[in-house]
Amino acid sequence: MAKIFFAVDAHGANGLWKKWLRVPEFFGVDTLMLCGDLTGKAIVPLVEDKKGYIFSYHGKKQLLKTEKDVLKIEEQLSLGGLYPVRMTQEEVNKIENDKNYLEEVMRQQIVQRMEQWMELLISRINLERTTVIVMPGNDDDFAIDDVIKRYQGAGVIWPLDHPVEIAGIQVASIAHVNPTPWNTPREAEEERITELIEAQVQQLENPKNSIFNFHAPPYGTRLDLAAELRPDLSPVMGPGGVKMIHVGSKAVSEALRKYRPLIGLHGHIHESAGEDFVEGVPVVNPGSEYGENILRGVIIQTAGLKIERFWRVEG
Repeated sequence: MAKIFFAVDAHGANGLWKKWLRVPEFFGVDTLMLCGDLTGKAIVPLVEDKKGYIFSYHGKKQLLKTEKDVLKIEEQLSLGGLYPVRMTQEEVNKIENDKNYLEEVMRQQIVQRMEQWMELLISRINLERTTVIVMPGNDDDFAIDDVIKRYQGAGVIWPLDHPVEIAGIQVASIAHVNPTPWNTPREAEEERITELIEAQVQQLENPKNSIFNFHAPPYGTRLDLAAELRPDLSPVMGPGGVKMIHVGSKAVSEALRKYRPLIGLHGHIHESAGEDFVEGVPVVNPGSEYGENILRGVIIQTAGLKIERFWRVEG
């Protein structure tokens, strides 16, 4: 018997990463998986001033007079997935007017935090006793791929080049999702998603005895409900409030029906945590509340080539 802990969508939140690293201690799992959307979405400038640093957030300005004050704010912002960056006013002006410079600064912060996370992982987890999979998702810059791969020699598993094995079960993994309104780095049309899936599945010994770890949830399930958006990205309102629609991948749904794996592990839609079945195949999405520093996960208990049970946890 083995236990797998599956989580998604940490989005740069230091608090979630540190909690995830303590999962083996609390739940006694054999395998740790954090798959999809590892990186944060925004930087927060701390602007140099004669009296210290000026911190502006949610319309409020605060003067940070001491190094202790600055470090405290940096820690608080990082816990929730933001990237605090000490800057001059000139640098702030440049990121506001130069998209390329903003992307450069953001990429530097993303890579730096990913490196910090991986160092923390190998210092906290005994990789000879615990299997660890770390996988990017659609929101993640390709720059983090090499960071994760550098730690394969230490025992961290990179799952995207070919199927990998955990608890004696083969796992096929896909980071890409079907198109979204935000044009994120790893998106593809459904036809391409099908090609990516087939490339992984063809390397499996028996798809029915495998786990599908696809970041995109299957279309038409409880796992893929999100707000319908107008062209300006504002939500469409209905009689009962925000109108919810299915936004998952039809290619993923079709693959689940065609190959009938042991279970489908998914993420991407934070607010659609839950479980469902696609023609008898159990599918799960732990959901994400990274901004509130809440770690959500699914524990899967296996026995040989069978899923005995699975359940959601949070903390």
